[in-house]
Amino acid sequence: QVQVVESGGGLVQAGGSLRLACAASGRTFSAYDMGWFRQAPGKEREFVAAISRSGGNTYYAASVKGRFTISRDNAKNTVYLQMKSLKPEDTAVYYCAMEGIHGGYDYWGQGTQVTVSS
Repeated sequence: QVQVVESGGGLVQAGGSLRLACAASGRTFSAYDMGWFRQAPGKEREFVAAISRSGGNTYYAASVKGRFTISRDNAKNTVYLQMKSLKPEDTAVYYCAMEGIHGGYDYWGQGTQVTVSS
């Protein structure tokens, strides 16, 4: 079965950096787009970034553009989210997701907590 596992979350001070990783298995990783989402306490889950199957196209939410970078290593079946200049409002559980066969994101990880202190 498909498994999606995030890692790399933690506590960081405002202005700091973190890199999240997401390893996927059970499907041909390079055949699917990947995305990162986040959910802050009391808020709905929101889109953060996405990357096409080849890595040639990336997309970002306006709130993170210029600070976050999504990338992927298809040889390692892993997608990354490099986060810089972190702000307290970036505090959330970050989820990795893999595209389904009909588009959209069908496979989700368990999430990793990112906490940014002021």
